[in-house]
Amino acid sequence: MNARLQHKTALVTGATSNIGREIALAFAREGAFVGVGGRDKARGERVVERIRDAGGRAVFLPADLDGSAAASRELAERATRELGGRVDVLVNSAAIYPGPTTPETDEETFDRVYAVNVKAPFFLTAALAPAMAAAGGGAVVNLGSWVARLGIPVGALYASTKGATETLTRAWAAEFGPRGVRVNAVSPGVIRDPELPPDQPFPGEAMMLGTPAGRTGSPEAIAHAAVYLASDEAAFVHGIVLDVDGGRVPVAVLAG
Repeated sequence: MNARLQHKTALVTGATSNIGREIALAFAREGAFVGVGGRDKARGERVVERIRDAGGRAVFLPADLDGSAAASRELAERATRELGGRVDVLVNSAAIYPGPTTPETDEETFDRVYAVNVKAPFFLTAALAPAMAAAGGGAVVNLGSWVARLGIPVGALYASTKGATETLTRAWAAEFGPRGVRVNAVSPGVIRDPELPPDQPFPGEAMMLGTPAGRTGSPEAIAHAAVYLASDEAAFVHGIVLDVDGGRVPVAVLAG
């Protein structure tokens, strides 16, 4: 076990699968006491078991972040209590991705996606960042997305929520940074879910053709970036969106 997050407590939302799960596992390996936030109790407890089996500390924190301020405040209070009286690091990873085109998106879907992807982390940060500041400091790591800055013809609704997340990252850095709370974001590229069978075609692979990496990424790559932004190594880093996307956004893609 390493020690970049030794003696820190961390709440990771959406930590029962894919990127959020890998962030929780990586934080625990670095010494953090991790609150594994999520809706699925069975999956959450499996993540906790993996962490404990490896010698780490974790607790499952059931949460249905529906966008209401009450749900976010309840999770903040439970995490503070279960993690020993404080939360040093918050990772806003929970999100949903309905993929229809704009004409196919109904109002109920629109409201639900904004509730989970924008309102829930907004009110969770509002509940925890002031407490971090009062305790002497902390870090917030948001999850953006490459589609927030590079348009594709599907998923406009999801992309717009990630654009909001990246804007909030900069605004919160200005708001909370002077009070000792660093706020940054990781922007994942095309990430293949490790639970997909190896031989199952993945449409996202085509989006990485011609990029420097030339392939899809793994959740572990995003977790490494989140560890850095949460750690004291990033003490002078405020308000950035760190692209971990194989060069998909910042580098010209060459047609193959």
